[in-house]
Amino acid sequence: MQTETKRIESFSDGVFAVAITLLILEIKAPRATAGNLAHALAEDWPSYLAFVLSFFYIGVMWIDHHRVFAHIRRSNDTLVILNLLLLLGVSAAPFPTGLLATNLGTPDQRTAQVLYDAVFLAITTFFNVLWRYALSRQLIDKSLSASAATISRVAALGPWMYAACLALAYVNVWVSLFFNIVLAIFFALPLDWVRKSMMTERRDESHANDEGHS
Repeated sequence: MQTETKRIESFSDGVFAVAITLLILEIKAPRATAGNLAHALAEDWPSYLAFVLSFFYIGVMWIDHHRVFAHIRRSNDTLVILNLLLLLGVSAAPFPTGLLATNLGTPDQRTAQVLYDAVFLAITTFFNVLWRYALSRQLIDKSLSASAATISRVAALGPWMYAACLALAYVNVWVSLFFNIVLAIFFALPLDWVRKSMMTERRDESHANDEGHS
């Protein structure tokens, strides 16, 4: 029932809020000698980068979670469990964030980046499983089928893209980080923009196919 999905959303919002707040605790106040605080703050830049990136990503996941549950009208025990698995990944995010912040620029930065990407790959996978399950069990509002189709297309890209980031971490940590930022921006785009873009691409492909057959 709708009241059941509201309870799921409320609980999930609380977990997202705690996880996104814990990220700042990974940034430690630097100890500096008198007159050297500015230099000490500047040296801690990896912590700021990891914090901003993870804050943005968890924020985007919250946006996507809200979008999904705006379409889900009914709930069952399996959906609740799948949502808990998703929240497990979200609540774990501060740990790899702190690890990455501590080890960027060190010989262990690749290991930290791999773990970081692996956690967010798991979150994206749980998100997809939850959404696909809701579709398969017809828990979705049928009047929102157009936007639901857009969510399905966008969500399907997530695991592949984050798997690519994970693979890139073994090649170049900074390239992997860069693509993490790009993906966060992509998944934050309004659904209307994405849907219009996909429709335009389909029309262009259809037009090209028609010209090829003529």
